[in-house]
Amino acid sequence: MPRFNWLLYSFVYAGLITAIGFPVRSQALLPYTPQINSEKLQNQGLQLLQDAVQLIKFQQYELALPRAKLAVQLAPNNYEAWFILGSLYAQLDELDQGIEALEEAEKLAPDQEGILFSLGSAYFQQGNYQIALQKLEAGLKIEENAPEALFDLGNTYLKLAKYDKAIASYKKAFAQEESFWPAINNVGLVEYERGNVDKAIKNWLKALEIDEEQAEPKLALAVGLFSQGDNKEGIEMGISALEIDNRYAEIEFLQENLWGDRLIEDTKKFFEIPQIQEIVVQSQKEVVEN
Repeated sequence: MPRFNWLLYSFVYAGLITAIGFPVRSQALLPYTPQINSEKLQNQGLQLLQDAVQLIKFQQYELALPRAKLAVQLAPNNYEAWFILGSLYAQLDELDQGIEALEEAEKLAPDQEGILFSLGSAYFQQGNYQIALQKLEAGLKIEENAPEALFDLGNTYLKLAKYDKAIASYKKAFAQEESFWPAINNVGLVEYERGNVDKAIKNWLKALEIDEEQAEPKLALAVGLFSQGDNKEGIEMGISALEIDNRYAEIEFLQENLWGDRLIEDTKKFFEIPQIQEIVVQSQKEVVEN
């Protein structure tokens, strides 16, 4: 599935969506001491963080980033400032800078699960799966009721070809949130790679029972049915899936969404069907034009 909004999810665990706490003001009137100036800078930095979080809620990441940068300069010992800055960099695919900032946040708050989850996600995007695994597992030791983190953990196991652990993690995520169709969808991806096409199809059907308008399980199911000789239903379902979201007509997009080699090869064959090929070609033209 396309990447979900890790910023808002991890901010919930960090307590940043509710509020960012301001330092308690001293009651003594010492207007000329350096401490007062430092306190004012800290408050300005925290106000900028609040502004950044509000912008993030509306996915205004480019506008939030300069505020987060300035907040770090004004409040360099505040873990929330580094956390928000690092998360924004990661969301904008500036992964090296994002990981650097998130590591600073972890130094200041090593037991904050939201930071660990965000680090795990960033390292996963970077392709550093072993460190992603370490960060996600560390975060889940602190907060085990985290379906999105369990989903990321499953994805990490999948990339490491630890299929049994991947399925276990996906199923645990789904058990915590029964509307979380991506977890069941990805169980299907794993089963297909292991050659268990029937099991894969059952999981994709289950994902569609949760949300029948999701393009990914619908296209995966179409390919699975076609591979078993059910051409008519497979083609009809494939057309429906690509009409919902034509990004799935791009093989690179499917690979980004963790479709494995076996499923990709069968999808390429499926895309050669004249009715499907017409949609794929049209989708590719739209991508070029845009």
